[in-house]
Amino acid sequence: MTSNWHRIGALSELKSQPLQQVEVGKTKIALIYRDNKFSAISGTCNHVGGPLGEGRLEGDYVVCPWHYYKFHYQTGEGEPGFECDKVASYSVKEVDDELWVDLNPTSPQHKEPHAPHPLARKPERVEGPLRVMGISTTVMDSKNPRVSTSELLLDAALKYAQSKGYETHLHTLRDLQFRHCEGFYSKAARACTWPCSITQMDPNDQLEKVYEDIVHWADVILLATPIRWGSASSLYYKMAERLNCIQNQITTHNNQLICNKVAGFIITGGQDNVQAVAGQMMGFFSELGFHLPPFPFIAHSLGWSMENMERNVRYVQKSQALVESAEELLDRAAGLASSLIASHDAHHLHHRAGRKGEKILAD
Repeated sequence: MTSNWHRIGALSELKSQPLQQVEVGKTKIALIYRDNKFSAISGTCNHVGGPLGEGRLEGDYVVCPWHYYKFHYQTGEGEPGFECDKVASYSVKEVDDELWVDLNPTSPQHKEPHAPHPLARKPERVEGPLRVMGISTTVMDSKNPRVSTSELLLDAALKYAQSKGYETHLHTLRDLQFRHCEGFYSKAARACTWPCSITQMDPNDQLEKVYEDIVHWADVILLATPIRWGSASSLYYKMAERLNCIQNQITTHNNQLICNKVAGFIITGGQDNVQAVAGQMMGFFSELGFHLPPFPFIAHSLGWSMENMERNVRYVQKSQALVESAEELLDRAAGLASSLIASHDAHHLHHRAGRKGEKILAD
């Protein structure tokens, strides 16, 4: 193969950075200057195309700035254990005061096949009874538990769902070990992936359980939160930031993961601001693709001037009206979800019948 040399730039300018991303024609290159020598590997990461030249040098490896995959700065090979997963490497030469690169790689890219993450499968509802997922966002020390009024009402709703023959799952976020969102979207929209980049990289990240149920299992989600300084709980926001990977699939890949699912909300607290908390939740979950039933939230608060938590807890514990409100919320959400599922099934049955009729006519 004949060489394909192209000028990169002046040596004096290129020596100013140990790692930089350069483009030669349409080829992106991570250019490294180390120990008074230049080397060049592909500037496109094998994972999801992150710009390697905008990353950092860590020992002998270029670390991708998007998801921290590593490639040897001279050979392009992956880090130990992943050597076969490599990016292309290129020859460089100095001519007078300029640096040149041969775009015919000295070693080609090799992308090892990887089994897709279990969450990456297409969302398809399996036939069966209605499925209700509860999420409690109350923060507490599980070794020294206290009463959570929002969780009391969520439990009541889930028990009622079970009495109706629905399947239920409950996730208490305080019992899950999961990392904060690390802002991959802020690096580049395509760096925020589905499944979540953190979930793919960290096998100990337990938010995978929540992703599984939200996207693949549940027909209805009921989310319960206390009011904390006029807002939802900190655990709610920690989860919500990680759910950006679901919404981002719509904007970056036209891939709507949430279809024909319904969300309802339970909000309680010793302070007021119910409408603001509910408004944020309704707006956010609508952006994910959830439908909202009529009157999509129930709430209870004694208000700012009546901040008596012991009284507040006793009130909720003894209030049959609030329990009935939780049950009615479940009925409204389940009713809408059942209608959406029936409409979806009818549409597909009609579509299949139409296709069958076309085949008969064709025969």
